[in-house]
Amino acid sequence: MMAALKLGSHPVPPAALGVTVTKKCERLSGGVKVVSDGGGGGVNGFPSFIPKEVEKIKDPFARNLARRIKRLPVQIECSESFIMSSCVPPLVQGDANPVVLLHCFDSSCLEWRRAYPLLEESGLEAWALDVLGWGFSDLGSLPPCNVASKRYHLYQLWKSYIKRPVVLVGPSLGASVAIDFAVNYPEAVEKLVLINPSVYAEGTGNLAKLPKLVAYAGVSLLKTFPLRLYANLLAFDGISLSKSLDWTNVGRLHCHMPWWKDATVNFMVSGGYNVVSQIKQVKQKTLIICGENDKIVSNQLAMRLLFELPVARMQLVPDSGHLPHVEKPRRVVKLIADFARSNDN
Repeated sequence: MMAALKLGSHPVPPAALGVTVTKKCERLSGGVKVVSDGGGGGVNGFPSFIPKEVEKIKDPFARNLARRIKRLPVQIECSESFIMSSCVPPLVQGDANPVVLLHCFDSSCLEWRRAYPLLEESGLEAWALDVLGWGFSDLGSLPPCNVASKRYHLYQLWKSYIKRPVVLVGPSLGASVAIDFAVNYPEAVEKLVLINPSVYAEGTGNLAKLPKLVAYAGVSLLKTFPLRLYANLLAFDGISLSKSLDWTNVGRLHCHMPWWKDATVNFMVSGGYNVVSQIKQVKQKTLIICGENDKIVSNQLAMRLLFELPVARMQLVPDSGHLPHVEKPRRVVKLIADFARSNDN
C-alpha cells in the first residue's frame, strides 16, 4: 500500500490460553502482576476489541484467524506502562526456533489468514504479530509510533514471550521492519524471510514535511474503500471482483480502531523506515520470496537486494502478485518451512 500512493518448557502467556489481561498492572518486587481484565468475549467468538465491521467479512480464513487474536501486555520504554499488544500466539510449541510473521505497511496479522493454519500443520511454532501502530492493539494513550518505538516494542514482546532466536518473516514494508530489527537485535533473529521486500524507499519522504492538517487529510483518504480496493487490485494477480471486495474489508479492518488515524500520522511525520544503509550489516541467512507478477515492488529491486545481502537466496512464486502468502499460501509456507528447518551454510 505504501509503495502504491512456545508452550512446552516455556511459560505460557495467560492470553495464549484464552485468559484475558489488561494494561492495569501493579509493580511488585518480583516483577509485574496483572490485576484486572481488559479483553472480554465478543459476538460470534470474535474478541471484543476487534471492530464490529469484522462481521461484514466473508473470508472464512480471516474470520477464523480473527477469533484467535489475543492481546498480551508488553512493557514500553523503562516505565511501568504496558501496551496490550495484539497477535496470534501459537497453540503448540515445536522443537525448531519459532517463525514470527510481520505484515505490510498499514496492515495487520490477518494478512496471514491463509498461511498461518498451514504453518501450524507443518509443525512450526508461529507467531503472527501486529507491528506497533497498526493491527488491533490497545493504543488509547497513543505512544510514539516511529521506527525506534516499533523496534523496541517488537523486542520487548520477543523478550517477554518468545525468548528464542526466530525466523523473522517480513512482507513488503515488513521487510524493512525485519532488517531494522535483525541489525539492532541480532541475538533475537536466526534467519530472515523477506517477501516482495520494500527496502529501498528513503522513509516517507516529503510526507514527513506535511502540515498536520494535510497529513490527517491524506490519512483519511488512505482509509477509504475505493483507495483500498485499488491497492488490492494492484496487489493481487487476477482475483475475482467479489474476492477483491471482501479482501478489501479484511485489509482495512484495523483502520476502524479509534487510534488508527493518529498512529498513522505519527508514523508518517516521523520519517518512516530507511534501511538502505543497514542491508549490508545483516548477518543472518536470508530467503527472498517474490511474486512473479508483483506490480508494486519491482523484482529488479529484489535482485539488487539479493546481491547486496551478505548471505541470501531468492525464490520466485509463479502466478502471484505482491502478497504471495495470501494468493499462494501453500507454496510460500513450504518455502518458509524448508528454509526454517534447513541447516545449510
